[in-house]
Amino acid sequence: MSAVRATWKNGQIVLDGPVAWPEGLRLVIEPEPAGAGDDTPLTAEEIARTLAAMDKVEPFDMTDEERAALEAERRARKEWEKAHFAERAEKLRGMWG
Repeated sequence: MSAVRATWKNGQIVLDGPVAWPEGLRLVIEPEPAGAGDDTPLTAEEIARTLAAMDKVEPFDMTDEERAALEAERRARKEWEKAHFAERAEKLRGMWG
């Protein structure tokens, strides 16, 4: 189950939208950190600070050997996933079946 947003109004928790939770489900309620879920636009100063921080990020360069090793690992992982797909799918079916 995923988290949902809500607002505290007149001593009650008012959900932002409907949920499909089972009756009797126990919940943990805690306030969001300041600014979390805040949809207000950034100020010009905040944009400038963000861009300045992004400009400080060093580019990530890989050697040809590192690229080859990464590609080999990706191929090996893909083959493993293909080889174990049915087994993993059956495990998931068992969890929800």
